[in-house]
Amino acid sequence: MKVKRIIMRITDLIMTCNLLFLMSLQVTQQFTHEWTGIAMTVLFIVHHIFNYKYYKTLFKGKYNFLRIFQLLLNILLLVSFIITAVSGMAMSRFATPFMKGLMKASDARKLHLALSYWTFVLTGLHIGLHFGMITAKLPKGIFRKIAAVIMAAVSVYGFVLFLNANIFDYMFMKTQFAFLDYDKAAWLVILQNFVMLISWAFTAYLLSLSVKLLSTKKQKNNDT
Repeated sequence: MKVKRIIMRITDLIMTCNLLFLMSLQVTQQFTHEWTGIAMTVLFIVHHIFNYKYYKTLFKGKYNFLRIFQLLLNILLLVSFIITAVSGMAMSRFATPFMKGLMKASDARKLHLALSYWTFVLTGLHIGLHFGMITAKLPKGIFRKIAAVIMAAVSVYGFVLFLNANIFDYMFMKTQFAFLDYDKAAWLVILQNFVMLISWAFTAYLLSLSVKLLSTKKQKNNDT
């Protein structure tokens, strides 16, 4: 069981790294981008196989706000990822050229650009809902407070980057072509993507933390 958990964590880590590279087309170029996408699809399937027990729990227990949010988030992420993968394969020149013609090239381009960023945001939120497991291992006291301040600062900067890049225009199909800075250093592109991902993860973490605190407070009030 411990070995399986380690493999699951390694798989999740590789998926996160893959995502950062997938969102950095100006770094990887088309050939590597496509095959990284294929690898991501395989890892996505493996991830769901490892977490098959989650689906068994869907019809068990009560649903509070946080559990409903997590379910909706997972459904949206699943749909978003599938559309991103299929639309990407429909445009592929190297990895899956046999899938060309699956849909109109213009439609595939629009869908792939928009849904890839939706997948990015939803993945960040999904990661954030599991931040509690990480923070629980941090030493209590001043160290944890410093870590929270740093995360908050990083998240604010990440949202500034997100807004400056006009990513919402991509997500809502206001812009059909991505404007990529090919002069920017590769390490900086990937780092900035990581910071933006952290921003959405930290948002989900704060949401889950707030809901848990409110639930605890409500429970205490009911007990008194």
